[in-house]
Amino acid sequence: MSSVPTPELPQFRVTLFFGPEPVKAMPSRVYCVFNVKKRSWKGGVQIVVELEENQLARARQMIGFEGWLKKVLDGLPQGERDDYQSRAHDLLVQGLCALKLDLAIEVGIRQENGCIAGDALVKELDQTVFDQRGRLRSQILTELDLAEG
Repeated sequence: MSSVPTPELPQFRVTLFFGPEPVKAMPSRVYCVFNVKKRSWKGGVQIVVELEENQLARARQMIGFEGWLKKVLDGLPQGERDDYQSRAHDLLVQGLCALKLDLAIEVGIRQENGCIAGDALVKELDQTVFDQRGRLRSQILTELDLAEG
């Protein structure tokens, strides 16, 4: 018998469905949609996660996103940088929305389609962004298939 403990399976399976997209009625917000399935649920739900533009701007500043991204992209040919930069910005929004969704899951979500509004969990997300800035950067680099350097 093995003495290595079996890793605990996550209680929720979260998958990005689409986003980021602008909120039509509120141009200062963007959103992503996630499929969320709890192991005990028969089916999953769709959760819309909104971010206010000022929250996104604070997150960029907190993690030094623009300067970091410039350094990462400096080694690429000039003609490719715009595409990578645009994709990196989308990945940042997706990462921030995923963090906000994680916070909502910690508080508790029901088995129904829903929305986490742009003005919800603002302070909590700000703290989490600061704590998780390395993880956000790493995820972006992985998705872009780039190395930091």
